[in-house]
This record gives sequence, C-alpha cells and structure tokens, in this order.
Amino acid sequence: MPRFIFKLKPVLEQRTRQERERQKAVATLQRQRVALEEEIRGCQRAIDQEKADLRMLLGAGGGGAVDLRGARLQASTSLHHMARAQRAVLKLAGVHKQIAHARTDLLEATKRRKAVENLKERRFEQWKRDQDAIEARELDDLSVMRHGREALV
Repeated sequence: MPRFIFKLKPVLEQRTRQERERQKAVATLQRQRVALEEEIRGCQRAIDQEKADLRMLLGAGGGGAVDLRGARLQASTSLHHMARAQRAVLKLAGVHKQIAHARTDLLEATKRRKAVENLKERRFEQWKRDQDAIEARELDDLSVMRHGREALV
C-alpha cells in the first residue's frame, strides 16, 4: 500500500526547530525575570531587617549614649541594599521588554509552523481521497472483469 509522503517535511522540521528555539529563549528570559524578582525581594527583606536593626540600635540607648558609628554603618548598609534593588528593578524592566519581544517572535514562529502543518493536513486528506478513488476504480474494474468472465461461462 502506498505511503503518504509530504514533500515539505524538511520545512516543517525546520519551523518546528525554530519554534523550539524561540520557546527556549522565552524560558531563559522567564528564568532571568524570576531571579531578578527574587533578588528584589531579598533586597527588600534585607532593607527591612536593616531598618529594624537601626530602630533597635537607636531605641536601645534608653536615654544613654547612642552608637552613632553603628547607626551610620546600618544606614549605609541599608542604602547599599536600596541601590542594589534599584539596579535589579532596572534590569527587570529590560527583561520584561525582552520577554515581550521574545513572545512576539515565538508567536510568529508558531504561526509559521502551523501554516505548514495545515498544508500537510490538507495534502494528506487530498491524498486519502485520491487513494480511495483509485481503490474504488480498481474494485470496479475487478467487478467488471469478474462479471464478464461469469457471462462467458
């Protein structure tokens, strides 16, 4: 029995590969986004902790001497965490833009692959109809030949 052969199979395979590459690019960017968001959350926790430590340091004086050097160090550490968080926020904004662009590329690659898949399905259906027609003609021919033999006998 004949087999269906899709002549554009290499094109379909290439478009499937392109789509997978675009999916990997989106996944990589998503991982970067998650890492940056976690970094920002970590900075926020550290800032909150530094502020709590500073309040405790300033409140622990109880009317006595306040360790200004320690307070200055706490404030400096808090500012360091804030700057780090701001840098991460800026990177995150860039990653969000890259994700939007990568998703657009992925959508285009998916459309291109699906277009070839739809063509393959249409050609397969046409091939099946052609095969059914060939089989019906062959059955008709066999029936006519058998009927002709029976008439001769």
